[in-house]
Amino acid sequence: MEEFTFEDLPNIMGKLYRKMDKIERLLKAKKRSDKDKNEELLTIEGASKLLSLSVATIYTKVCKNEIPVNKQGKRLYFYREELLDWIKSGRIKTIAEIQNEVEAKFNSKLSSK
Repeated sequence: MEEFTFEDLPNIMGKLYRKMDKIERLLKAKKRSDKDKNEELLTIEGASKLLSLSVATIYTKVCKNEIPVNKQGKRLYFYREELLDWIKSGRIKTIAEIQNEVEAKFNSKLSSK
């Protein structure tokens, strides 16, 4: 590690401030980028690519109200984030997760008695 004198402090603080400012701007830009990506509006073709399903399958799921969709006139639109949440909602729990839930319920009932 480099040794600094008291006279070096103003220069060091200036460099440190510029670096922190740059990091802060990069983080804010990434946050905006992530937000824009999640709010991205997709057509049926975009939804098809995102979900790796055929366009016909997407239409079938829309007709059965199985998938979140926004309709404007004859056009269908999908929010990327809603589609990803829809996929996550169909997650099947592992045996270990189910056992942990059962044990937690059992233990909470025992402690409440």
